[in-house]
Amino acid sequence: MKLVRFNGGRVGVVRGDLVVDVTEAAGIDPQAFPPVGTVRLIAEFDRLGPQLAAVRGEGVPIADVTLETPIAWPQKVIALPGNFRAHREEMADAPPVLGARGFFLKSPSALSGAGEPIVLPEVPGREVHHESELGIVIGRRGRHVSREDALEYVFGYACALDITVRDMVVDRILRKSYDSFAPFGPWIVTADEVGDPSELGMRLWVGDELRQSANMRDLIVDIPGMIAMASSVMTLHPGDLIFSGTPAGVGPIVDGDTVTIEIERVGRMSVPVRQGHGGNNLAFQGLENSQH
Repeated sequence: MKLVRFNGGRVGVVRGDLVVDVTEAAGIDPQAFPPVGTVRLIAEFDRLGPQLAAVRGEGVPIADVTLETPIAWPQKVIALPGNFRAHREEMADAPPVLGARGFFLKSPSALSGAGEPIVLPEVPGREVHHESELGIVIGRRGRHVSREDALEYVFGYACALDITVRDMVVDRILRKSYDSFAPFGPWIVTADEVGDPSELGMRLWVGDELRQSANMRDLIVDIPGMIAMASSVMTLHPGDLIFSGTPAGVGPIVDGDTVTIEIERVGRMSVPVRQGHGGNNLAFQGLENSQH
């Protein structure tokens, strides 16, 4: 099943090129705050999934709706740094702390959808880079999950972009948590439709230029390892997101670009880039900038 969130918090199932609205069947109030409807849907999917599959309707063309992030209010967005060998090699001159083992957290408010732009902050002298990643959606509560059981905790997958202000002096979380710096979508495809994720191909273009091309078999910490590592520290909850880390080929994006990510058996999304206003702050002021 492919689940989307669209047009102000409504929820749909994608069938071919159409979106069938299942908001009412899922018991979701699009106007509710906080917008945790899809988190609850994931937590109760064993009960709600068959109800959604049974919904019939003509649907509307997916091209005619505004796609929003499928999950708007996860408890956590966990991200892996330097998790492809070739990317670690291209970042070899980065400070050692940035190649450290572990993970970091992006702000959930950085999430945006396939129908929404990446908005660049005004940070003079610094580039903003794209990073293509596989998004992993946790489907059930877990702590101290073993590698052997880890994939049983995955609800589904999505395309993800980890947008980054490139400056090795300023803290990673700050540089990666601007609003719209975690495009996620265009939908969540449930794990049963993806099967074994260990060799999924992933590519990213800026305009017509292919910038990144990799395979999940090249991960340093694989998907079971990510789940085991994160759950050894914190309890994972339904709707939590894990970003896999990016392969080699990261590079700058500017106003007017279109970033397209495609992951085998998961999906494809294209996101425009727009220049915004503001975003400079004390962390960038009076510090020597290091572009890497």
